[in-house]
Amino acid sequence: MRKFEYVWLDGYKPEQSLRSKVKVDDFVDIWSFDGSSTQQATGDHSDCILHPVAEYRTIDRVRADATRTSPGLEGTYIMCEVLNANHEPHESNTRTNCTNLVSDDWWFGFEQEYFMYKDGRPLGWPEGKGIKSKPRPQGDYYCGVGEGNVVGREIVDRHTEACMNAGIGITGTNAEVALGQWEFQVLGKGIGAGDDLWMARYILQRIAEKHGVSINFAPKPQKGDWNGSGMHTNFSNDQMRHQGSEVQLVEMCEKLSKTHRSAMRHYGAGNDKRLTGKHETQSIKKFSYGVSDRGASIRIPIVTVDNNWCGYLEDRRPAANADPYKVMRHIVGTLIE
Repeated sequence: MRKFEYVWLDGYKPEQSLRSKVKVDDFVDIWSFDGSSTQQATGDHSDCILHPVAEYRTIDRVRADATRTSPGLEGTYIMCEVLNANHEPHESNTRTNCTNLVSDDWWFGFEQEYFMYKDGRPLGWPEGKGIKSKPRPQGDYYCGVGEGNVVGREIVDRHTEACMNAGIGITGTNAEVALGQWEFQVLGKGIGAGDDLWMARYILQRIAEKHGVSINFAPKPQKGDWNGSGMHTNFSNDQMRHQGSEVQLVEMCEKLSKTHRSAMRHYGAGNDKRLTGKHETQSIKKFSYGVSDRGASIRIPIVTVDNNWCGYLEDRRPAANADPYKVMRHIVGTLIE
């Protein structure tokens, strides 16, 4: 017998949350759950189906010691789609529509930013009101090291190792510009990139639980002169990587400009608070693109230009709470029309 942790997206709006439950069995199979408790069904027709689509096995290598009494994160995590009782895709199932459009020819690199929170405020921020509740201005914390510059590294390190062990395409982590703010990056092909990101988010929250810390994916959790949190999305297909040109990439940017308003409906709730034209963002009301421009909607990386315009583009608009399936579908759907 093995322990399987089934993970899925609920039906809450404007953005879905992750849910899970554990099954002890000899094998993975479809399973049902009470959709009336997750905004996915009514009480009189409450059964929804969990359809397994990806499996991740992880090992928590943190050794037991005198201070650690809780079990580790060893186990098998099952990413699932949600189906109706008739086995048709549920309306909250954004993965199905993405699968129908996004092939493995498309590669996606997600830069997932987030804040760690404890006791209702960012981890490491002082108690108090007004200026007394704020740490030093942002800047010292980016890729920082040392007491007072970085908090939460143990959680980050455990998360990185757990994702590596699970086969998730995690490619890096770094402390971000605000105290208690971090980023991890995930690279993958096709729909698998979205699966990996959702599972990486899930594992992060599970590890944070053990430390009494919550993970905040809000686009702008702190008002004032503090960066928000995004999910910058790097993307390419085979032609871009090997036969790219300035003309092609500019045409892609122009296509994305024409669907900017539509993108803002899919790129995360509350994104208007983050996309202000400040803190390395373009205004939500505008669209722009440029080489090495982190204040643009689309950044054309200098490494792409230096490689004879073969490489990738970065969509800097998605918020940290965006659904990667929706983002991938929007980008590919726009560019292949």
